[in-house]
Formats: sequence, C-alpha cells, structure tokens
Amino acid sequence: MTATTGTVAKDNVRDTADQSAGTAARGTGQAAGNRLVTAGRAAATVNRVVGWLTRHGISLAGSRILAVRGRKSGQWRTTPVNPLTHGDDLYLVAPRGHTQWVRNLRAADGGELRLGKRTEAFTYVELADHEKPDVLRAYIKRWKWEVGVFFDGVDATASDDELLRIAPGYPVFRIRTQG
Repeated sequence: MTATTGTVAKDNVRDTADQSAGTAARGTGQAAGNRLVTAGRAAATVNRVVGWLTRHGISLAGSRILAVRGRKSGQWRTTPVNPLTHGDDLYLVAPRGHTQWVRNLRAADGGELRLGKRTEAFTYVELADHEKPDVLRAYIKRWKWEVGVFFDGVDATASDDELLRIAPGYPVFRIRTQG
C-alpha cells in the first residue's frame, strides 16, 4: 500500500547497495535491482490508516494486511498491500522495490494475507524478471491511481522492453493460498 501524494519527492528513493553514499536509483539505472523507496511522512500516515481499516475488516479496493515472520527476529511483521488477481493467479508486487517485507518474505517459507479476522496462509514463487511484464502492466493499470508515482513515468501502455528494463527494481511474487 502506498500513499497517493502524487510525487515521490516526499519519499526517500535510494539504491540499497549504496545507502551510505546517498545515491538515488529510481529503478531505471544500473542499480535497479536494489531499488528501495521508503515511506515519507504522508505515505506512512496513509499506510497507518489503511492498515487500521484493513485490520478491522474494511478493505480499500482489495487491500490486505501482509504478515510475514521477520528474518532476524522471527516475530510477525505486517504491512498493508494491494494483491493483484491476474488470470488465475494472485500476485504481490512491491512498487517501492526491495523493501523490508520483500526481504522478510524471501527469507520465509510463506506468510499470511489478512482482512479483519480472516487469515489466508500462503506460499509463493518469486517471478524472474522476464516473467514480470504482463503482471507489472496489469498492476499499474489496476493500481495506477495509488502507485503510479513509483513507476517513474512507466504506465500500462509501456512496451515489454520498457517493462523488462524496470523489472529488476520491482519484486513480484505469485501467491498460492493454502485455504
């Protein structure tokens, strides 16, 4: 889940491989595979509100709470997300890049998608970059009003080549619910 501020300026965009030097990567440069956009104040506020509503059973346009065990602590970590149904599959796309939830999910065998008291356990398969264009296109089309700002001008009409170019900066997971 991301804020709808309409600008990335309120968020922190950086290359996680070179955080100390403060270099920026918007998913289009050589370090796109390390792309990370951390939530600014406005986005964090929106995420708290959406998270509260979703935890209390009110889904905003399909929002869910993603719960994953922390890779270091083993404690449940949660964040609001926008699952995408595309074809017969359910996907999680990380429009902010290689975030903490992405790193935790990679370290875990699965997680949970929650809405109110309803919990669906899942496993996942992370898509390779060459598998992402159709899913990214569908995700941008579905969620552009909310996450379009994180795609730096790339929209649902982008060519496969353009989507392949940005794919390393946008982790995508095919979800298999166990419920």
